[in-house]
Amino acid sequence: MSVLVESVRSALDGVLDPEIRRPITELDMVKDIAVDDGDVRVTVALTTAGCPLRDTITANVTDAVEALDGVRTVAVTLTVMTDEERKALRTTLRGTDAEPVIPFAQPDSLTRVIAVSSGKGGVGKSTVTANLAVAMAREGLRVGVLDADIYGFSLPLMLGVTHTPTKVEDMILPPVSHGVKVISIGMFAPPGQPIVWRGPMLHRALQQFLADVFWGDLDVLLLDLPPGTGDIAISVAQLVPGADLLVVTTPQQAASDVAARAGAMAQQTRQRVIGVVENMSWLTQPDGSRLELFGSGGGAAVAGTLTTTLGYRVPLLAQIPLDVSVREGGDAGHPAAGAEDPADDGEGAAALRELARSLAATPRGLAGRRLGLSVV
Repeated sequence: MSVLVESVRSALDGVLDPEIRRPITELDMVKDIAVDDGDVRVTVALTTAGCPLRDTITANVTDAVEALDGVRTVAVTLTVMTDEERKALRTTLRGTDAEPVIPFAQPDSLTRVIAVSSGKGGVGKSTVTANLAVAMAREGLRVGVLDADIYGFSLPLMLGVTHTPTKVEDMILPPVSHGVKVISIGMFAPPGQPIVWRGPMLHRALQQFLADVFWGDLDVLLLDLPPGTGDIAISVAQLVPGADLLVVTTPQQAASDVAARAGAMAQQTRQRVIGVVENMSWLTQPDGSRLELFGSGGGAAVAGTLTTTLGYRVPLLAQIPLDVSVREGGDAGHPAAGAEDPADDGEGAAALRELARSLAATPRGLAGRRLGLSVV
């Protein structure tokens, strides 16, 4: 029996908490393993009584244990952590019991932060963000997305997030969808309820999302900014000074002129613009010709203007054509660039995947990082 108990515990080492993405044994969630002639009972302590993924945890534990030789039946009993256990879990996750800080603002942070910005609304900035996130996750990166568009949040819908975050003490565990950790004010607002906040509250909300959310070890954090150069854009520059900017525009001159002004803000905030993405570049017709609904040249114009203004090369990284499958994927909560079989990609999804690969291969800059130099 003791051998089977150890086998069960080893099997549970491979069961991850769906939100924290660490083994439930490492998080001290497995409270008891009892074996009686092949009948196994596992007691698991949830972080909260209302854990939205309790059924997922039960199913994953059952599947892992049922696969073992000598097991006839599996019963999973769910309990809830005590206050002391939750405090211990918080300390385990953060590595300290001190007040939370913004991990991405620390000099030793290895996470690349990319703020996706635009001058105007309606250019597809959130669509680009959602598709980049799932495409990067498909490439094997650990990705987080912060929906910083407080008034116009849309990422919960686009990424198919259907439940609210779990709270452990003062720490928020972000939902995971398509392998991406996601947080948005839309997960807390009642349906149909507008967010009516002024500057200080916007700053505080962004600060909480950066510091109070347990992001874990991320390779990339994408920030979906609201359009323009307002409070949130300024707060991002203050709270995460090492964040890079990715500017999204359409080919239309009315959009590209405003996008160039939004990117030029980096000159004042001392951020770096890593490139421009032109969205809705054309619509491919049945005969293979391209219909440029919004004109042409806007993305290249923004890249050229920013290169001159900022004093370094700002490339046009991608031109994303109009693609019905990209729109349908966003409405359904399944971004097209995250499809399991790239052969099914439409033109837009393929371009977004290629953009994700190019960004994933671009090393993070040295801004805000400790260089390890010493004074002699």
